[in-house]
Amino acid sequence: MWKPTESFSSSSNLHYYMQWLENNFSYSFHDYDELWDWSISANTEFWESILQYYNVYYNGNFSSVTNNAKMPHTKWFEGIELSYAEHVFRNYTDDRPAVKYKTEGGDLHELSWQDLAVSVASLKHKLVQLGVEKGDVVSAYLPNNINATISFLAVNSLGAIWSSTSLDFGSKSVIDRFSQINPKLLIATDSYRYSGVTLDKTDDIKSIIENISSIENTIIISENYTKWTNTNSVNANSKKSKAVNEIINWHEIDFTSTHELIHQRVDFSHPIWILYSSGTTGIPKAITHGTGGILLEHLKYLGLHNNVKSGDVLFWYTTTGWMMWNYMNASLLLGAIIVLYEGNPNYPDNYALWSLIEQVGINHFGVGAEYIKNSMTNGLIPKNEFDLSSLVSIGSTGSVLLNDNFKWIYDNVKNDVWLTSLSGGSDVCSAFVGGNPMRPVYMGEIQGIALGCDLAVYNKDAEEVFNEQGEMVIRKPMPSMPIYFWNDKNFEKYKESYFEYYPDVWHHGDLTKITPNDGVILYGRSDAVLNRGGVRIGTSEIYRAIEGIKDIEDSMVISLENVKGNDSMPIFISMKNGKKLSSELILEIKQTIKKATSPRHVPDFFFEVSAIPYTISGKKIETPIKKIFMGGNPESCIKKGSMKKPELLDEYINLAKFV
Repeated sequence: MWKPTESFSSSSNLHYYMQWLENNFSYSFHDYDELWDWSISANTEFWESILQYYNVYYNGNFSSVTNNAKMPHTKWFEGIELSYAEHVFRNYTDDRPAVKYKTEGGDLHELSWQDLAVSVASLKHKLVQLGVEKGDVVSAYLPNNINATISFLAVNSLGAIWSSTSLDFGSKSVIDRFSQINPKLLIATDSYRYSGVTLDKTDDIKSIIENISSIENTIIISENYTKWTNTNSVNANSKKSKAVNEIINWHEIDFTSTHELIHQRVDFSHPIWILYSSGTTGIPKAITHGTGGILLEHLKYLGLHNNVKSGDVLFWYTTTGWMMWNYMNASLLLGAIIVLYEGNPNYPDNYALWSLIEQVGINHFGVGAEYIKNSMTNGLIPKNEFDLSSLVSIGSTGSVLLNDNFKWIYDNVKNDVWLTSLSGGSDVCSAFVGGNPMRPVYMGEIQGIALGCDLAVYNKDAEEVFNEQGEMVIRKPMPSMPIYFWNDKNFEKYKESYFEYYPDVWHHGDLTKITPNDGVILYGRSDAVLNRGGVRIGTSEIYRAIEGIKDIEDSMVISLENVKGNDSMPIFISMKNGKKLSSELILEIKQTIKKATSPRHVPDFFFEVSAIPYTISGKKIETPIKKIFMGGNPESCIKKGSMKKPELLDEYINLAKFV
């Protein structure tokens, strides 16, 4: 689909890094494969080289790169202290803005590095006045706007721990997350815009404050602060036996002050932030990352694999509840200009995000795979509507990007764009597999495995396989792996999540294949894998087969083992533009799947549904629906708060009666 030109490869950050290794250590690598082999065989030397290549600032000394302990007890660079925010602000310049930002339907704004530094220093000063100290947790309930970026940098600059979630979560889902981590302070916005409507979150914020006893103060961002001034406080739940929570008006903070921005350096493994698993089936896991490990990983991946350079303009459509928000802001480490967008990506029309490429001059454009699929389904042709000459790369993650999605991008967006599909997640706040500026892009394949990531595919006998589906595993530690789950310092939940399947080997839970091109194909979560007569089938194989049938909007397939004595496989189909799932279309689907895959792949039951259920972060909810269809209690199988459209659940519960 795409091949890098000689000039593109030779001017890439990855090429410069290889030259640096040769000039400084006499390591000569002929291609990426040799470099990757070295990054695995000499992984401690590799990670030390990243520390040196990016001239990471730190104080103290380390006697060894790791403590030589097995996962999950590996510790990195013990003895040094550093700051993530410090490395953001060393890119300070008056030559270009730091951030550009826009709310749906609104004007484009920008913030200079000077104004960003002043704002961060001012908020940091206020946080200190409110008693926030190094090691305290600050939670945020904010949209993806400039205030969220300022807040994170201020929290990080004083050595506190960040944790955010988005306003599309209701109070119950937020409480499930934040109540685990005992935040000292909450920063929240009481309204946001979506689809042209202002949504009020006042009651949700009050519920959060009343139910989380550790919150001592709340900073409120409000366009109508008078509704908070009647009492200027919110009484906590009497059962919690806590003091009154003081409410502070964000707009009364002096963001023009001249406080010096001094960054608190912390231990390499000091927590930087707490992310969360999707929480579809239980309380979300509070995934805690270390400052130094995340810093090195973001410099490595964004710099070497995403090829982000100083002055580049990077956009990713995300919310503050998805790790891609952290990833997007991390491009500030490379001196990039980040573009923030708050609101519905399809408002006022389906071209809302694509228009930003021309409007802002975006070089790196990132979205979830679901957005690309929807653009294709809606017949969009961005190249006919906008000047896309600035566009260098398109990033895609969140779910599997199918073959037709690849083709649509090159036919309808830009024929020479670099498509960097990537996959990793909240577990490492980065990608295990993704872009490579030195390799071609093949249809349906992620370009390859990232440096320093000892990824392999295992069969059921724990044997490494190639060009064959199996379980994705990571065999050596990476510094961005979680330091622990919050309140799980004995690693019980941690081990249960990653190390129950293979001893001392990280089991990621993705059904995967490494191709003859050294590319990677993902077939969906292995806990949602289809089982037909003992043969394992990835759900994306079905999706790939039927993606080109014109009247189908979306689909989801599950496997039901030993239901009424037989294995069965239902498929759920949502239709386009009022079309119906006719017997003729069902026959076409069956024939298409059989031809593209095998007779084993043909579903047993066909259900027409109004829509396919997704998590808020854009992943199909396959496993919880499977559990419901196998007789599970819906309340224990899935939490509605994790769903984009929780009202869909009743439709699927009713359908389960027919299987």
